[in-house]
Amino acid sequence: MRPNALTRTVISLTAAVGLTAATVAGTSFAASPQAAETAASTQDVSVAAVNNLGLSSTQAKNVQRALKARWGYNDAIDGQLGTNSWKAMQRFLKKKYSYKDSIDGIVGPNTVTALQRYLYYFGYNGHLNGIAGSETRAAFKNMSGSCPDHCLPST
Repeated sequence: MRPNALTRTVISLTAAVGLTAATVAGTSFAASPQAAETAASTQDVSVAAVNNLGLSSTQAKNVQRALKARWGYNDAIDGQLGTNSWKAMQRFLKKKYSYKDSIDGIVGPNTVTALQRYLYYFGYNGHLNGIAGSETRAAFKNMSGSCPDHCLPST
């Protein structure tokens, strides 16, 4: 055998012995990249979908109360602006501030741009760029101070 062929044969046999030993010992290893990919994709992964954009939980609760009163938010008033909070916010932004994306609860650039349009009333003077930077966050905090009574109007 040529040296390369011999090396590949030894490595293959070592891998086979290792996999066999692991199986006997009760430990399983992925034998191929596809098996590793399948094993990784079947694990339960939980992603936190909370984005308060700099609001404290008290400020976020005020926003949630306004969303509950006027925009169909039906989850807990917990100070965590999660998917359902943002879906309600997107309904408001779609009706009033030219949000044209799906109601999915994801705080993406289209959601932020529409929010920035609304936040002009609360001191936002930046560009409509879809980036929730410091000016956007400051105006969002300012807006939350008028909630639940005077923010996110239904009419």
